[in-house]
Order: sequence, then structure tokens, then C-alpha cells
Amino acid sequence: MIAKQMADQNPELYQSNVEALEKVQPEPIKASDISLRLGTTWIPTDVYRQFIFHLLETPSWKQKDIHVIYLAATEEWNVTRKSLDSGVRATKTFGTHRINAYKIIENTLNLRDVKIFDTKLDDEGKEVRVLNKKETAIAQDKQDIIKSRFIEWVWSDPDRRERLTKIYNEKFNSIRNRTYDGSHLSFSGMNTDIKLRKHQIDAIARILYGGNTLLAHSVGAGKTFEMIGAGMEAKRLGLCNKPIYVVPNNIINDFASDFYRLYPSANILVATTDTLSKNNRHQFFSRISTGEWDGVIVTHSQFIKMPISVERQIKMMEDQIEEISNSIETVKNNNGERFTVKQLESMKKRLKEKMQKLNDNSKKDDILCFEQLGIDMMFVDEADLFKNLFLFSKMRNVSGISQTNSQRASDLFMKTRYLDELTNYRGVVFATGTPVANSMAELYTMQRYLQYNLLQEHGLESFDAWASTFGETTTTMELTPEGNGFRLKTRFSRFYNLPELMTMFKEVADIQTADMLELPTPKMHQEIISAPASNEQKEMIKALGERAEAIRNREVDPHIDNMLKITNDGRKLALDQRIINPLLPDNPNSKVNLCVNNIYRIWQEYKDENLTQIMFCDLSTPNGKNEFNVYDDMKAKLIAKGIPEEEVQHIHIAKNEKQKQDLFSKVRQGKVRVINGSTSKMGAGTNIQDRLVALHDLDCPWRPRDLEQRHGRIARQGNLNSEAFIYTYVTEGTFDSYLYQTIEKKQTFISQIFTSKTPQRTMEEIDEAVLNYAEIKAIASGDPKIMERCNLEQDINKLNVLKASFLNQKYEYQDAIIKKYPQQINQLEEIIEHLKLDIEQRNQNPLPSNDDFVGMTLNNVFIQDKAEAGHKLIEQCQAITSPDPISIGHYRSFEISVFFDSFYAEYKLQLKGYGRYQIDLGSDKFGNIVRINNALDGLEKQLQENENALADVKSQLASAKIEAEKPFDREEELQEKAKQFAKLTMELKIEEKDPNIIDNNEIGSNDDIEMNVKSKDYVR
Repeated sequence: MIAKQMADQNPELYQSNVEALEKVQPEPIKASDISLRLGTTWIPTDVYRQFIFHLLETPSWKQKDIHVIYLAATEEWNVTRKSLDSGVRATKTFGTHRINAYKIIENTLNLRDVKIFDTKLDDEGKEVRVLNKKETAIAQDKQDIIKSRFIEWVWSDPDRRERLTKIYNEKFNSIRNRTYDGSHLSFSGMNTDIKLRKHQIDAIARILYGGNTLLAHSVGAGKTFEMIGAGMEAKRLGLCNKPIYVVPNNIINDFASDFYRLYPSANILVATTDTLSKNNRHQFFSRISTGEWDGVIVTHSQFIKMPISVERQIKMMEDQIEEISNSIETVKNNNGERFTVKQLESMKKRLKEKMQKLNDNSKKDDILCFEQLGIDMMFVDEADLFKNLFLFSKMRNVSGISQTNSQRASDLFMKTRYLDELTNYRGVVFATGTPVANSMAELYTMQRYLQYNLLQEHGLESFDAWASTFGETTTTMELTPEGNGFRLKTRFSRFYNLPELMTMFKEVADIQTADMLELPTPKMHQEIISAPASNEQKEMIKALGERAEAIRNREVDPHIDNMLKITNDGRKLALDQRIINPLLPDNPNSKVNLCVNNIYRIWQEYKDENLTQIMFCDLSTPNGKNEFNVYDDMKAKLIAKGIPEEEVQHIHIAKNEKQKQDLFSKVRQGKVRVINGSTSKMGAGTNIQDRLVALHDLDCPWRPRDLEQRHGRIARQGNLNSEAFIYTYVTEGTFDSYLYQTIEKKQTFISQIFTSKTPQRTMEEIDEAVLNYAEIKAIASGDPKIMERCNLEQDINKLNVLKASFLNQKYEYQDAIIKKYPQQINQLEEIIEHLKLDIEQRNQNPLPSNDDFVGMTLNNVFIQDKAEAGHKLIEQCQAITSPDPISIGHYRSFEISVFFDSFYAEYKLQLKGYGRYQIDLGSDKFGNIVRINNALDGLEKQLQENENALADVKSQLASAKIEAEKPFDREEELQEKAKQFAKLTMELKIEEKDPNIIDNNEIGSNDDIEMNVKSKDYVR
């Protein structure tokens, strides 16, 4: 718009700019491509308010008191006056008798799943809250209905659709990622024998010109040289004065060597093992502060010992306190809940206490703090190791999100915020080959570190706001790992609006995958080697299934056995049965022995070239005890086959960094030809690829990141072989295949995001670690139908609970239609008629225009004087102690009765016309007469309120009649699943027989299935 305005004024100068900008304008995203949910923070609050009134048919006279407020300080949505409306749609159609629809909507806005708790007494007589699974399931079903109704409603109105589409496009579709070309960079002082690749030069240009950067390059892409080159160029160009490099503990010496190799004359300061000990860090910090260093290199663990100043921490807290104070005013001004105000006040108090502790800290070390060291640029290698950054979320127990406070992550976050202020978001560079280790939600953590300003601009600085825009969580009831009950587990089921998310992310992320780079790495051949399960393994797998059954039926103490233990035992059993019991025979066809034979074959084949091999196994590592472990077993067998002992080594023999580097050097030289290790000890930062020809995955790691880091040891620049091999070993009929399949699905998901192409708009998330009952039973039996049947049984049970709740509600509607609402209508119509007659009667006895008293009859005596009448009224009251109304006179043709309310210890006056109107009496003789006149003057207000109530009840009656006629909307799903359940049950019973002999028409009715499933549950 600005360019067009300038072009209109001066077309010769600016028209070309307009044309160039128009060419790169992102295509507007249509409403059908935008995914949103109830709780998405960019949607204006008035839209949510409109939806609530539309869905619940809130009476117009109640709408003025019901508001939707969003408080940025607490990231909390608040619906005011949630209990004001008790209509059918609020309490039955979209609510339950335990929680109304307004509260369910508030929970949904806050991304919380509804939970219903009962209060019970424990063995010690203390009150404890216990989850009511049945009521929770019913309430969550209502919540799901409300969510789906919102999606149907939100795009239905053309004006609203246009408004929301415009907001979304302006917020999230207004970025065009810049491309960087570093071909003009000269790299003064760099070793002329080293030629950086194009992607490395372009990445350095990105760091220099683009600001904060994430080098999300595949393992082995040369990130070390990119960081060093960027730091040196930034210093040469005056963009920084003193960069710091924060690297994993095990590679600090390699990193320093690479620094000198790339820049032989560089002046760098490298921390040693005891540099940051209490006695030495004063001197080290002084050297950093006073020296003109091209780079300061420290390890991850040393970096946390470089403290941020107390003053900065206090300033951050003061900003938070100010924001909370503003939120308190907002809540009060909108008549918000007192509970919300109390929450805010409590947060404010905690922050002030924390700030006071910092101020009163008498043990403050007088060393230089991070801000005083002169550091103005920071490079963090393997930054994904800092992913456990605490974040506040109203969602509880979300998989993939850390809600525990990692000190080193919090420390790094404060330092990135300091550098962002100092350099205007141009001083922080992260590098990692695996920016997402396990869940896509980890992207948010990276964005917090590197583009906090962009998150703020888009209103996404809180995790819940980010999650409501780009993700959808589902909460399911699942068996606990201990197997002693059920828990509610929240996990991301899918991510959406991914192109816009990745466009934002690519503002800092330089993504380079192996297929994009075409690096000079060996051509990789992957082979899966399957080992048949031994008879002992087959029997033990069956036993695992029986253990899972016992846990499911609560026949075993969870401290003795649980699903987590079964999963771990299953992994061990798949590796080697002797891990479970060393007395079991050594199966010659086990995957361990197949791996030994394969390693020996390759050792012989490449003996003349001295090529090397690496074996990864995270289980059964050597522990120095005289116990069976796979490592020592394999080494002994390889030596027995003829491989010299010095050529087969475990990484575990290296007790310190020097010994590890010596061992790695021997591998690179071909003196050690077989090295065995775990992912944690031999993954990221291990550079021994020179002669590697084969990698052996003996077991399956937990995360895609671990598999990526393993394979990055061999598929790497610097490997002298043109071809290399990765062997994956699995034991058939065990947990192996399933675990590898899960890891593969996760990796596929992550790979589809981290690509040069635009990702699809929506992707399903995968997040599993502990196998559940159905999976274990399916593996144990070797029949996937078992898993399908278990899942169907769980679905049918849930649907039966929902159907029972639906029928109960239907019967309540029918009772209300016959009795409750007609009675209420009759009562209200009678009250309205009486009020109209009393208003007419009052109007026939008006107050004179110049006075507020027309005389009062007390005990058959008419009193004209107002003061005397007031005095006599009090006297009459004092003579009465009856709780029943006693007539004492008349006023303006209304009968006056008085009684004593012993509960409140107060005198009450009752005016009786066609209706009855109660007034509290006081000790002021004039005040009581004013109260009587006010009561009579307020009859119109009462009439209006009762007319509104009558309209409300009639509306509820009409709604109840509609709802009472509706069928159970998931009946078809229940019937279909019940039919499939019966079919699977019969197929499993006849086992090897042909399943096609089952005639679908012969399968029992749904009633039979419901009875069977319920009976089974009852027995449990």
C-alpha cells in the first residue's frame, strides 16, 4: 500500500518497486485452507461471544452480563457470569448436571479438557479429589460437540468469514522468506587449502545479514566451519567484538582444533576442565573481559557457570509484575471472576517474593556477570540439547512439552534475551542436525530462543496461543504405565497451518537436508537382518502378554509390575534372552550372533584396507560387574573368531576426554577396527568416519534424533569409502519391528516438515514410547486383530456410556416437558397477572406530587403524619415475635403484615395486594416508609423480570421438545463397531479356520454386544 501511494506520486521512481513487490506477494489463503479451533487467540473476543449466544440461545436480557475476556498476563480466557443462564441448552444439550456449557466453553478456550472430580475421604479422613471417569467422559463428549459446532458456525457467515480470513492473512501470510547468497564474501585469514561449500558460504551470509539463525543442517554438513567462519567474518566486518562458542563437553578440543585449522592465526580462548572451578573462574572471566579474542570456546556445562546479573533478572520480574497489574485492572473493569483476580494477585505476590530474595542475596559472588564480559555474539552447537526450556501452559501433562525447569535451558534463554536486546536480534546462532528430536512442539522452543520478537508481533509468545494456532491436542483416557488405573493424557494429535508456521520458522532456520546438499558422502546401502525368535523367546513374549492382561485386570501391584517394565523387558528380550536370565541358552541364530558373524565377515573382507565398523546398542552396556552383557559377549566371540583383541574396543573403556580422543584417533587410523558404544556416548560430535564401512544398529533407540545421530557417524563428509552399509537387526515376533515402525513414522513426519518444499497444510503427530495393552497383546499373539479388537472394545465401552447419558438426558427432557416447564409457566403467568393488577391498584392510590406520604392505617387508626406513622410502625413491630405474618394495617390500599425472621434476627414487612412483596425493616422511622414506597415503585421492574423469565421458560420448553425427539447421533457408529467387534471375536475364536465362513447377517444384535461388553467390565 505504501509503495503504491508513493508510485502514484512519483511513478517513474517507484512503479518498478510496486511491480517487483506484486510478483512476490503470497497468494491469499482461503477460508477452506485455514484451520482454527475454539481458543485460537487471534480470533477476536466478540466472535467467541457471538458463538456462545448463538449456540446456547442466551436470553437477550442476560447477554449484557456475559463477556469473553482474554488476559495476556496469565494467558487465560475468562467467561463472566457463567452461572447466570440455566437454560436447557446450557445445562443439558451442551452441558451436564455437573458442569454447564459456559464453563465447558471456558475450559475449551483455555485448551483444557473438561475433568469432573468427586470429593472423597481417604483412609486418614482427609478430603481427596478423585476423577469421575463416567461424568468426565460425558462432559468431554459435550466438549467435542461444542468444538465441532464452532467449526461449522465460524465460517458460515460471509461477513465473518471475510473478516477472519483477512485477519489470518495479514498476521500469518505476510512473510516472504529471503534467500541469501554469500558468493561475494572474501573470508580474510581463512586457510586457503580449505574451500567451503556453497551452502556453507550462503549460511554464513545469512548469519551476517539476517540476524538470529538456526543452522538446521543435516548431520555432517559442516556446521562447525559455518559457525567459525560466521564469527570471524562478523568480527572482521565490525558486526561483533567478541563471539562465544558453546559446544558439547566431548568435542571442545575437536572444535578448537577445527578453529585453528580454518583460521591458523586466530586468537581464541579455550576453557579447560577446571577453568570454571570456583578458584579459577575469576581469572578466566577477567581474561575474557580484557582480551581481544576472536572466539571464546566453552562447554555446555561450563556455560551455565557464567551468571546473568541479578539486576537483569529483577528487571524481567518487574516487567512481569507490571503486566499482571494491568491485567488485574482489566478483569475488574470487566466485572470478571474474583477467582481470576485472586490468581493474578497470587502470581504478583510470588514474583515480588522472588525478587526480594534476589535483592537480599548476601552470598552473591563478586565475579563478573555475563553482561560484563563483552560478549556480543553467541554460537550454540547441538542446541537441541537445550530443548527442555520451561514454559507455562494451562494444558497439563502434554507429551513433548517440558513443564519442568531445566536450569541450563532457562539460563540460555535469559542470555539469548540479553543478546537480543543488545544486538536487535542479530547475535544468536544455534546449530543442530536434529532441531526436532521427538515432537513438532519443540519448534516452539526454538522460536522462543531465536525469534521471540516475531512471536510477540503475532501474539504467539505464549505456548497456548501458539498451540491454538498451529496444533490440535486430544486428551484420551489411557492405562497408566504402572497399570493401576487410568489417566488423562494430552498429546498433539495433529499440526495444521504448517506452511505459515514453517514460513515464520524459516525466517531464522536455514534448513539443509542431505538430499538438498548432495554432499560427498558414501552411497549408503541399508539392510535389515531378521533373526527368528527362539522357543524360549516365544514363550516369554507370551508371558509378557499374560503380564499385560494381569495388569489390565488389576491383579498385580503396580510397584511390582507395570506396562513400562513390560516394555523394557520386551526390548531386552528382543536383544538377547540371556539379558532376562543369563542361564538361558545362547541361541546361535539370535540377532546378537548374526551381528557377530556379520562383523567378522566384513572385518575379513576389508582386512587389507583396514576399514572400520561401528556398533550401536543402548541396552546391556558393560558396567564393570561380573554380569552378562551383550558388549563383552560380542567382543569375546569376535576375538575367538580371530580378530585381535586390540582391534575390538568399547567406548566405555575411555574414562576421560583424552582417552576418548586417543581411542577415536585409533579408529580413524584403522588400528581399532570395531568400536561398540551407545548413542549417548558415541552419537553427536563423534568424528570417526574416515574408514567406516559398516554401521550396526543392534537395538532400536527411543527417538528419531538418536537414529539420525547414529547414522550421521558413517554417512558423513570425510568418509573415504565410496559405499558403506547400515545393518538393522530385528528379532521376529518381538517388540523390535513395532518400535522401529514407530520411530520410522516419527522420522517421516519430521522429514516432511524439514524440507525445501512447502509442507502440506495438516499432518498427524506421532508420540508413543510405552507400548499399551493392545500392542503388547498383538505382538505376543502375532495377530494384529487382537489390537483392533481391544481398541474396538474400548470405543464401544465409551459409546455405551455416552448413550446411557443421552438416554438419561432424554428422559429428563420428557419429564420437564410434562411437569416442570408447564408448572413454571403457570406460576409465572399467575405472578405476572398479579403484578399487573397490583400496578393498577397502586396507580389508583398515587403519592401527592409535593409529598411522599398519603397516610397509613395501623390498628384501624388512620395516621396522616409521616413521622408518627413511622414511629407507630416500629412500635407495632417490636410487639410482635411471631414468625408468621400478622396483619397490622393498610397503605395505599395494600395490606401491611409484619413478622420476625428468627434466622436473620430481623423484622420483615409484607405488602399484600394480589401478590405479596417483602421488605426489610430498619430502625429509621422515615427510612421504612421510603422502603415501602420503593417496593411499590419497583413493581414494573419485577413485571419485566418475570416476563423475561416466562419467555425464557417457554424457549426452554421449545428447545426441550426438539432435543427430546433427537436420536443418539452416534448410534450408527456404535452399531458398526459392535458388529465389527462381534466379527473379530468370532474370527479369533476359530483361529486358523477361514474367517470368510462368517456370515455378517448372523452376527448378534447391538444389544447383545452391549450386554457382553458391560458384563466384562463388571467382572473386572
